[in-house]
Amino acid sequence: MTIQAWIAVATVIACFSAFVFTTISPELILLGGVGILLLSGILTPAQALAGLANEGMITVALMYVIVAGLRETGAVEFLTQYVLGRPKSERRAIARMIFPVAGVSAFLNNTPVVAAFLPAVIDWAKRLRISPSKLLIPLSYATILGGTVTLIGTSTNLAVNGLLLSRGEAGFALFDLTPVGLVVLTVGSLYLIVFAPSWLPARVPVHEVFENAKEYTLEMEVEENGPLVGKSVEQAGLRHLPGLYLVEIVRDGEILAAVGPYERLQGRDRLVFAGVVDAVVELQRFRGLRPCTDQTFHPRDREHRERVLVEAVVSPRCALVGKTIREGRFRMTYGGSVIAVAREGQRIQGKIGDIRLQPGDALLLDVRPPFLERHRNSTDFLLISPISDYVPVRYERAWLAWSILGAVILSAGTGALSMFKAALIGAALMLVTGCCSLGSARKSLDGQVLLSIAASFGIGTALETTGAATQIAKGFLSVADGTPWMTLAAVYAIGSLLTEVITNNAVAVILFPIVTALASELGVDAKPFLLALMFSASASFATPIGYQTNLMVYGPGGYRFTDFLKFGLPLNILAGITTVTAILWLWP
Repeated sequence: MTIQAWIAVATVIACFSAFVFTTISPELILLGGVGILLLSGILTPAQALAGLANEGMITVALMYVIVAGLRETGAVEFLTQYVLGRPKSERRAIARMIFPVAGVSAFLNNTPVVAAFLPAVIDWAKRLRISPSKLLIPLSYATILGGTVTLIGTSTNLAVNGLLLSRGEAGFALFDLTPVGLVVLTVGSLYLIVFAPSWLPARVPVHEVFENAKEYTLEMEVEENGPLVGKSVEQAGLRHLPGLYLVEIVRDGEILAAVGPYERLQGRDRLVFAGVVDAVVELQRFRGLRPCTDQTFHPRDREHRERVLVEAVVSPRCALVGKTIREGRFRMTYGGSVIAVAREGQRIQGKIGDIRLQPGDALLLDVRPPFLERHRNSTDFLLISPISDYVPVRYERAWLAWSILGAVILSAGTGALSMFKAALIGAALMLVTGCCSLGSARKSLDGQVLLSIAASFGIGTALETTGAATQIAKGFLSVADGTPWMTLAAVYAIGSLLTEVITNNAVAVILFPIVTALASELGVDAKPFLLALMFSASASFATPIGYQTNLMVYGPGGYRFTDFLKFGLPLNILAGITTVTAILWLWP
């Protein structure tokens, strides 16, 4: 290989290593890789920026807007009211849940599907007296399997298709993946229905861990004409308490959140503390404070306080991962307070500010309602649901949102419009009809995913233009002995292995030129190999960090890392065998 080819390969290895061993955001890692290739002269500016104008990448962005319209109208939640029912056993409950979830996920991005179904499934499990941990991993896996059924089921499929179109070749049609996807979905669903009831543990769910807010919060009242009146919070000694921190002050019905050290206390102020409630004895030494006799700090009694309690899951890309809540200045950064933290189904004891956050931690947050809008698509948190009844949706337009999605599917599926044009018109209709506001559409765009895809295009181009992809492909062929079916299996195996620890879009896009080079060396059609790449990049079952939906259910289900490994690894192997066999059968 040439020096430029070695630089391209070294850049890819460096990016993959950074994914595994650092917490740097994937888009920054990939943009850094593109920068190196640009400065070294391997990529021209036009090649480095080509991903931003790629049809597949823009289609992904447009689908986010369509999904935002469905979310804003509560279309998915509306559906759950009519399909779950009251099955008589765990096995029937899983079967009842899988098919509508997979059906919706075939046409929507997986993350909002899980976000919409998750609170409904948890409430449903409580009514059926089933541990939610029996249902939440199947919920995540069903969305992953459903996403492989159509071209628009995941952003990965659209990204690979966009690369194919950019080469001047005919892309995949909307339902080209469906025959193979249905086979994989059927086999995967049977695995979930048969084995989930006995193999998945009955863990303590987070909603039970967080059930009683009074267990870790306390309200005190400032005595009128007492010695604390007129003093600042710092002067009163109410900062840096050994087991508690001041969440907010309630004054004349108004909330003073993220209380600063210089806020002056007034008579009859209600001070809300959170943390280690055993440390309440510390408050007894403050003359001028007395316990409130009518404490109202409870999820069911907070409607009048302009505050909501929210359960959120910490993303692996959150800037606070590895830091304590105090070091990350959580209240100042997010305008809310951490009331409690749960990890692997257990609430972490000790002082809240000293808890060091990890990916998958479930947080109970005390926030104002706008927090939900601002951070709904945040890369820092996977928002699950508000505990109180703040639900900003317009159910009367749910039918309209479903109709628009149906029109997109029909027009693209029949070939009347390309996938790009159908998504463009669908997104415009969501905005024009008021199913989605312009602000919500803007916030729905996942910049991390879009930039990752665009940057991956540049890295993939470098592998192709330097000849590195061809050399790697020849190495593959020597291992697979030049046999097409063995090469197909190897493509799937490598994609599946990488996607457990690396973002699926980057895996698919960076491996794209290698896979097409493999097909070229074999002298066969590249599409079956690209199908294997698409399916393998989505088939992440063995770890909670491999796919975002797995991480979303990790905390709320009270799971441990080993739960995914024990239950998901056999499904990884089963899905791989099924996919390769189905492709060889249906795409000979």
